[in-house]
Amino acid sequence: MSVAKPAVGDVIVHKEFPPITRHRLALYCGASGDHNPIHVDSDFAKAAGFPDVFSHGMLVMGYLGQALTDAVAPSRIRSFSTRFAAITQLGAKLTCEGTVTELMEQGGEKRAKLALTTKDQHGEVKLAGEAVIAL
Repeated sequence: MSVAKPAVGDVIVHKEFPPITRHRLALYCGASGDHNPIHVDSDFAKAAGFPDVFSHGMLVMGYLGQALTDAVAPSRIRSFSTRFAAITQLGAKLTCEGTVTELMEQGGEKRAKLALTTKDQHGEVKLAGEAVIAL
């Protein structure tokens, strides 16, 4: 996807991910070292008041980072920040998007600010943030 001359309002990041499965959560536990049972043990999650296990927030952030770097070369990313908005349930099918909100120049470099979101199949925002990229 070319982002050489984007305009405010252009969606330049868009990626859909398959539903989050128990298998994906278990793989993420191993890869990240985060073995919190709330993410893999249904009985533990239910005892804590949740209907079932749910995704690690950092897994969802990783999906957004992957969507961003699929659309923009990592060498052009000047900043990337996020905030967690809601728990991502098992089975959630996530869509990550980045929309141009501002065009600017800094230090002689043309840049774009992107509003980033990760939403589930119901349109609920799970993660929000922003990135600044060099054009």
